[in-house]
Parts: sequence; C-alpha cells; structure tokens
Amino acid sequence: MASPADITRDFWLAQGLPADFLQHLKFLGNPDTAVSSSFKLGAIAQASIGLAALSAAYLHYLRTGNEQDVFVDARHAALEFHSHAYYSLEGQSPPDLWDPIAGLYATKDQSFVRIHTNFPHHRRGVLDILEIPDTPETTKNQVAEAILRWNAEEFEQEAINRGLCVSAYRSFDEWDKHPHAATLIGKPPPTITKINATPKRSISPGRHPLQGFRVLDLSRVLAGPVAGRTLAAHGADDLLITSPKLPALPGTDTDTSRGKRTTQLDLTDPTDLKKLRDLVSEADVFLQAYRPGTLSSKGLGTQDLVQLRSGIVSANLCAWGWEGPWKDRRGFDSLVQTATGFNYAEAEAYHQSLHPGTPLPTPLTPKPFPFQVLDYTAGYFLTYGIIVALCKTITEGGSYEVRVSLAEVAQYLRSLGRIPPETAFGRGNPLPPTGAPLSPEVQRFSSEWKVNLASGRKGPMIALKHPAVMSLTPCMQKEAPIILHAHEAKWLDD
Repeated sequence: MASPADITRDFWLAQGLPADFLQHLKFLGNPDTAVSSSFKLGAIAQASIGLAALSAAYLHYLRTGNEQDVFVDARHAALEFHSHAYYSLEGQSPPDLWDPIAGLYATKDQSFVRIHTNFPHHRRGVLDILEIPDTPETTKNQVAEAILRWNAEEFEQEAINRGLCVSAYRSFDEWDKHPHAATLIGKPPPTITKINATPKRSISPGRHPLQGFRVLDLSRVLAGPVAGRTLAAHGADDLLITSPKLPALPGTDTDTSRGKRTTQLDLTDPTDLKKLRDLVSEADVFLQAYRPGTLSSKGLGTQDLVQLRSGIVSANLCAWGWEGPWKDRRGFDSLVQTATGFNYAEAEAYHQSLHPGTPLPTPLTPKPFPFQVLDYTAGYFLTYGIIVALCKTITEGGSYEVRVSLAEVAQYLRSLGRIPPETAFGRGNPLPPTGAPLSPEVQRFSSEWKVNLASGRKGPMIALKHPAVMSLTPCMQKEAPIILHAHEAKWLDD
C-alpha cells in the first residue's frame, strides 16, 4: 500500500524535480489511523499537502538559494480536509454546508441517487423534475417519496439533460463499465503542459516563496478556492473574483477566502470583462474552476491567456475531465464519490468490519467519506502543479497549462490500495464534531485571524492554521475578508 512518501516521490520525480530535495519533506504521525476509512484518505491528504509545500520550498530555493524543511502532521492534514467545518466567527460555528434536501435517496430499483442542491437553481431544477413546489416548507420526506418513483440511472440522466447535479449510486464494477470511466485511464492528476516557448523568468528573492506573484482566482466552493488559499499562504497576492449574479456559499467562502483579496466582476458586462483582461495582462497565474470551454467563449481560454500575458500559468479544474461523454457535466465531490463506486466500496468495507463473513444487505446503504477528500486533494494537487509550473518558468521559460479533475483524483485514490476493514474502522480516528466552541483537538491546530474591516464584522475568527510547517518561511496568516466584495479589482503595488 502506498505511503505519503511513496506518493510524493512518484509525483515529484515525474516532473523531473531533483530527487535530493525530497529529503526536506518530513511526515509526522500515522496517516492510516488519522481518519476512519478503508481508503488511503490520510495518506493522500498528507501527501498532497506535502507536495504543495515542498514545491513552495523549492521555488524559494530557486529564488534565494536557501533550503528548508517542511513538516506535515497526519492528524492536522485530516482536519485540514474538513477545514470549512472547523472555524468560528465571533464565537459562532459555520452554517451547515448542505441544503436541507440535499443528500442520498432510495430509488425504485433498489438503489440510490445523490442530489446536490446547495445552489438555488440546482434545487429548483431537481424539484421541478419531481413536480414538487420549491418552498421553505419542502421536506426530505416529500423528495424521498417522489424519487422512489424513479430508477437511479433514469433520474440521473434526466438531471444531466437539464444541467443539474445528481449521481446514481454505482459499485466499482458498474463504474468501470461506464463509457466515461475509460476516458480517465492513465491520466493521474495533475498534468502540466508547456504551451509555448518564452524567455526564462527573472525574479528577485522574496521573504516568502510566492511573494510578488499575482494570482487571479476564478473558483468556487472547495477545490479551486483551497488552491488559491494555499498560494496566498505562501505569499502570493490572490485576487478572488466572483460574479455578483451567481449564488454564493457563505459558510465555505468564509473559510476558503482566508488570506485572499476579494472582488466581483460581471463577465457579461463588457466593461467588467475588459477589467479582467487588463488584470490578466499583469497576472502570473490564472486559476479557474468552470466547466471546460466556459471561459473560452469570453476570450479567456488558455490560448487567449498566453496572448495577453507571456509566461502565464493557466490552471484549470473541473469535475469529470476534458474528454468523454461527461466532460461538460456539472459535478461536485459528493457526486463523483457516489458515481464512481467509492460510497459502495466504503459501505461494503464498513459492513465487513461490523459483521465479518456475512452477506451484504440488499440494498447496501451508501457510506460517504468523512470529508470531501476529492475536493481538497484536487486543491492541493492543483497548488503543486501551479508552483511547479512557476518553477519551470524560471528554469526553462515558457507558459504552462495545469489541469486537475475530481474524477482523475478519484481514480488515483483508488489506485493507492485499501486498509483492512477491521483496522480502518476499528482503529481509525473519527473526526471531531463540528460546532462552537471548537474541540480541544481542533484548537490545538488553530489560531486567530484578523477580520477585514470592510466586511463590517469585528471578529474574532478562529480557524485552522495552514497544515504545512515551513522551517524558514512560515505560512502567512493575512486578513480574512469574510465577504466576496471587500476589495477593488486591482493589483497591489509591489
């Protein structure tokens, strides 16, 4: 079974990075008991965080000649993968991540579907299919009764046809037969591709690895925002740009925007679109998490970006990948887990841990992972890919594209092997409950953040520290903006 050291070595050497630099990455604790799961969730959490931090240390070395060590604690890494649940603002715990009707539902064919209704238009769309009025009084029981009239894959397909967010419950065997699964084979994340040849980047030393680098962050929910938050922690000026016309998720936005500056632009407005293009002309990284092709229609595809800014890193995140029948499909971590077989496999292992040697019940109730592992891993893999691409602009020159999809992360996680059920659930460490006051364990890894006064809030905000400990360049704790329009749409002066 793969260890965090195995994972990091494979990814590091695959990019042609110096093998001797791996000695600077130190893993603490046991990842296999850091969280309860039959999958290598602890290992992939610790490794992806370690890769992102080690790449930052390497970038700092290229800039200054100074080497440093990086430490990642297994339990801190596991808590980080649920960080949106472990903060408090003015003593109040974060709001529930999930819409009241979101979740798993039984279907007519003895299976299940998962519906994702956190955004209002997705909720309305699912309720329209079920012919249920969208009111505050709508209950899960109403939804459950209506979904029981559908077969799982029929309901999934109807939702896909309408651009909604639903996944049918599948086993690994069922997923492997799906036509989209074949398009992911042999595509471990992240991919880093040189787009064109430009002179090597000349850059002066900085106190932090990414000091002086400018990141345009057009991402929402978890994976993309986690990447941007990590880049900001290593010194980048991360400018988060959202649309005033799109819904927000304040509970997660509050946590994932820590350390960033936030502004809003309406890309359907020519004036705002020009502002964004002007920002691109001075950016080092363009991070976006829209579906493939969405921003190309605005003149902001990868090839457009390299025309606007020589040497830029175009970083792209999506749910299902860039090829195959589901490439244009909307998706979130929980949906990918359900569709690709993980919830079935985890439920199977959990049953075996409780009732070894007994047949599986029919139907087998899905068992989700204890946190959004695909989102957070994708975020840290994307951070790693971005920083490695920035290193290549220094050592080789060029502009680069970095790609990560949740489905590729899922496929890679599956390749890491399993933990025996009796170990996974017998000795695996459950996550502490969410809510204020924060548990003593969470407090051990937390610290106070300064709240941006533009938000109108006074604080304090208590949130997890960044999970990688850097021996020379400690991760930065800047302001927490709290709202999505706290700053002007412009770069900070150098």
